[in-house]
Formats: sequence, structure tokens, C-alpha cells
Amino acid sequence: MSYSRKPRKMLRKDMRNIKRWLNKFESIKDGEAQLLHLLHNNRKFYKNTGYNVINKGRACGKILGGNLCTLNLLQGTEFMPDLKDAVLFIEDDELTFPENFDRDLQSLIHQPDFERVKGIVIGRFQLASGMGDEKLVKIIRSKRELKNIPVISNVDFGHTTPNMTFPIGGYVELIADKEAEIMIKDH
Repeated sequence: MSYSRKPRKMLRKDMRNIKRWLNKFESIKDGEAQLLHLLHNNRKFYKNTGYNVINKGRACGKILGGNLCTLNLLQGTEFMPDLKDAVLFIEDDELTFPENFDRDLQSLIHQPDFERVKGIVIGRFQLASGMGDEKLVKIIRSKRELKNIPVISNVDFGHTTPNMTFPIGGYVELIADKEAEIMIKDH
């Protein structure tokens, strides 16, 4: 894959323009609020059809996760979080196709103490990723390591709008049956 230098120059120029724009405000908070307002107004909202239960079960554990590809970059470093007793919240962006997600998930499964992961919550995928419900279910069910833990997908976090935040290091309870419940217990 080749990269053009043009977007880099454009990014520097954009950053200068943003800084100039922010300097017009009495405080940085006013500028940040205005910038966030502009960014959020340009988002396209997609209605969520509801959570999907891929694997049934119940789990309680420490919340860990984020972008799967980025989390995998921590593998083998001192910064990789301990997966013991974790409920993983993972998501990916439009650059990740089903095959990439499958491979990245398998890589995470091979990490020390993955067998002690209590459950997985998967954020909604962007339309451009090509990841549909059927493909995701096929990927999850192809992993024998995930067979006995609850897996819930189509949750509003990650690179889609609307989205929620979740407290890394907090405590969550999952109930995955006919319907799914995700209850943040401590943060």
C-alpha cells in the first residue's frame, strides 16, 4: 500500500487552522465545545436494531478492551493488559474486513490467560467493513475457545454513531440469553 504525502500536509494545515480557530474563544473549553459540536453534527446516525446474543451465558468481570487491532499492537509488550477475569469490549473500524477481524481475534485468543476471559462484548461495525451478523456469528462460532463464554454483539461503541463509553478497569455483569443485558456495576 502506498501513501501520498498530500494528506500529511493537509493534516498539518488543518491542525494549524483548528488551533487558530480555537484561539478565537475566551477559553479553550469554549473552543473545544464548539469543535465537538461541529464534529458531532457531521456524523451520520444509524439506528441499532438491538444487541445480538451469539453465545448464551452469564459473566462478571473487569472491563478491558478497545479497538481490537490497536489492542493487538500491545501483544508482547509490558503494556498488554492482564486478561484474567476480564470481560472484553472489542470493536474495529472500517479498515477491518471480516478476514482481518477473524485473524486479529485469533491472535488475541492466543495470549496468556485468555482462557480466563469471562465474556466478550463486540461493538457495531461500520458499514464499509463488510461485517454482517452472519459473518460475525460464523467467526465467533469457529473459535472453540469462545464456546463456553457469553458473546454479545452489535453494541453501540467504537467507530459508529451513536456510541457509548465504558469504564476500562470497571466491573460489568453480562446476561446473554434470549435478550442481552450489560450492567456496569462499578467504575
